[in-house]
Amino acid sequence: MATKPDDEFAQRLPPGQYMARDFPVLHVGDVPRFDPAAWRFRIWGEVDRPVELTWEQFQALPTRTVTTDIHCVTRWTKFNTTWGGVPFRDLMQLARVKPSARFVVTHGANGYSANVPLAVADQDDVLLAHTYDGKPLEPIHGGPLRMFVPSRYFWKSTKWCTGVEFSSDDKPGFWELRGYNNDGDPWKEERYW
Repeated sequence: MATKPDDEFAQRLPPGQYMARDFPVLHVGDVPRFDPAAWRFRIWGEVDRPVELTWEQFQALPTRTVTTDIHCVTRWTKFNTTWGGVPFRDLMQLARVKPSARFVVTHGANGYSANVPLAVADQDDVLLAHTYDGKPLEPIHGGPLRMFVPSRYFWKSTKWCTGVEFSSDDKPGFWELRGYNNDGDPWKEERYW
């Protein structure tokens, strides 16, 4: 449901966006079935220490909570969303990212991937999120685990995330290869190439 934001939120609404009260659901392919016993999360590429974690090991990592706005390229914005998960910076330290790494590619179900510069992923509010609004992240919203990059359009926040690849080269992801902007900054309205 689209609504007009009041003055409090109007300055937080990027150009061309509208305020959504609900949480629209958009994704590529079917919602995958989550099997905690079989699930694995990998970190590889330009790292000194490649990592593979089980769901139990991933959930044992330190977490933090972030409350912020999210923006979809389809023009909706949702204000004051609360996410919990593992800070991306902690995963960088765990895998010991090499100085040669300049880009991050997150991988998810159905062959999905999204890319961001390392400088974007290395921000304080970027998470590998497994909770939303204090509850486990629902599968339709990317649960059990979603990359969360609030400074970019939401397609950069890979649903059903199973891995992070660090790269010295930029590797456009699923939507970038299909005409979406490579950077995806909502404040610059970087929607398409």
